[in-house]
Amino acid sequence: MPDNIPAPRVAPGPPHPLLTPAPPVASSLPALCTVDLMTEAGSAMLGAVWRVREAKVVERPPLPDAMPEYKSTYEIRPQAGEAGFDDADWQVIPPTELSAKRGGGYVSFLWFRAKLTIPARIGEFDPGGAGAVLTVNVDDYAEIWVNGELPRVAGRPSPATIQGFNMPNRLVLTPSVKAGDTFQLAVFGINGPISASPPNTVWFREAKVQFYR
Repeated sequence: MPDNIPAPRVAPGPPHPLLTPAPPVASSLPALCTVDLMTEAGSAMLGAVWRVREAKVVERPPLPDAMPEYKSTYEIRPQAGEAGFDDADWQVIPPTELSAKRGGGYVSFLWFRAKLTIPARIGEFDPGGAGAVLTVNVDDYAEIWVNGELPRVAGRPSPATIQGFNMPNRLVLTPSVKAGDTFQLAVFGINGPISASPPNTVWFREAKVQFYR
């Protein structure tokens, strides 16, 4: 190329997935302490009050650059994972009813919200400095928002997103917890497979927080 011809400019694109830090992966070691959030005692230990509301698919305008034949599209309402979302008027349910089969079946979605607060002690266990991992298994799929964020990176393991049919989400809440830390959870339960419109409902198989060192 002659010296007087400038090199072509390349527009910057999104960062390559392998150059973007992936969400942390939960430890596979045995947990030092487990709190079962599907029991009254377990949820009370972390101050969790569970609230639930059905989500709806609603019509909305398409993206500005959508092909002209697409006059409308759809989104989920409410968008209850967002930071500062007000769930004060939602139905409160006991932790023992997380296993209740909710929704009308077929294409059905439900939000479950609760705030966890880490205490100074959990029985004889001092959680200070331990890694805290949330494990949730929703029949059939789940997406988990924490403090207004859905942790994910394209092309990388992202435990907060759908993991598979009736597979648990194991999400690192923090690698080092301290007393008083709070985590606002918003669990989006999805009936599936969606394209099969199954005649079953949405419910928790498992919900717990585990601590590791």
